[in-house]
Amino acid sequence: MTKSKRQRPRPNLSKAKLDEMIGEATVDAYGDSEQVMGFFCMLEEHLQLPFNTEVLGIEVTVESLDVTDEEQIVAVCSRGKWRQCISVLDLPLPCPAPQGAEWIDAFRCWARGNSL
Repeated sequence: MTKSKRQRPRPNLSKAKLDEMIGEATVDAYGDSEQVMGFFCMLEEHLQLPFNTEVLGIEVTVESLDVTDEEQIVAVCSRGKWRQCISVLDLPLPCPAPQGAEWIDAFRCWARGNSL
């Protein structure tokens, strides 16, 4: 069975809670660029790093977050000497998810309604 490319929010997050988090991240932000930076700040503040997850069947460590020149939030993943950036929108989360992962859910919910 193949999982969806984009993970759905965990069942314990209500639509109202996601909307509240989206509002908190995007308050006083004008346009997609500033809103992405609002989510980046929330992720940096709340997401517990590092954590391990699996990408294409390989265990990797999510070491940090970054924003690309194209204004995409990416997870900087490593395995040994190798480094790879993966969009937070596409990053598989481990079970249990790290503390603060609900901000990834909120960002994904926001992105589905925007032009990212």
